[in-house]
Amino acid sequence: MSQRLVLASNNAKKAAEMQALLAPLGIEVVPQSVLGVSEAEEPHPTFVENALAKARHASAATGLPAIADDSGLCVTALGGAPGVHSARFAGEPKSDARNNLLLLDKLANETDRSAYFYSAVVLVRHAQDPRPLIADGEWHGEILEAPRGDSGFGYDPLFWLPELEQTAAELDAGLKNALSHRGAAMRHLLDRLAAHPL
Repeated sequence: MSQRLVLASNNAKKAAEMQALLAPLGIEVVPQSVLGVSEAEEPHPTFVENALAKARHASAATGLPAIADDSGLCVTALGGAPGVHSARFAGEPKSDARNNLLLLDKLANETDRSAYFYSAVVLVRHAQDPRPLIADGEWHGEILEAPRGDSGFGYDPLFWLPELEQTAAELDAGLKNALSHRGAAMRHLLDRLAAHPL
């Protein structure tokens, strides 16, 4: 019998990525939207604090263990922006297309196009868990001047990986999971889960 874990996200592609990574442990990832859970507020200045707030919110609403990821793109020339504001960089409502256009506009005159994706993943066994499992990961690359590829989501079409000569949006799902910030964070989390099972 699998262990159910609520994912504090309504992003179907993120849910698929998480499910692929956690399935070998017999964990079924259920997006919070399936359970009628609203999105949590994300008012904090750090990825870890926002991920923890989301995980606690989803766990409190469902009574299940919960996992949350807060991730974003940090661009060197923009002082780390959009950072925790990555999903709403261009304002409400959320729009990958508008976020990407704004990023390209802000980098129009910049020569340093280095950037990295950062992910903080938090797992709580229950809403008041005093010792949440926390893991993180980074994925370094550069920002292109125009999008390429149609896989992935968010800033993936602009995130160039020089060593592969591809964008994140051109990678197949398996390779992306192996290389990405979320994949790295999840591997660290899996190591922690092995030592501290649900």
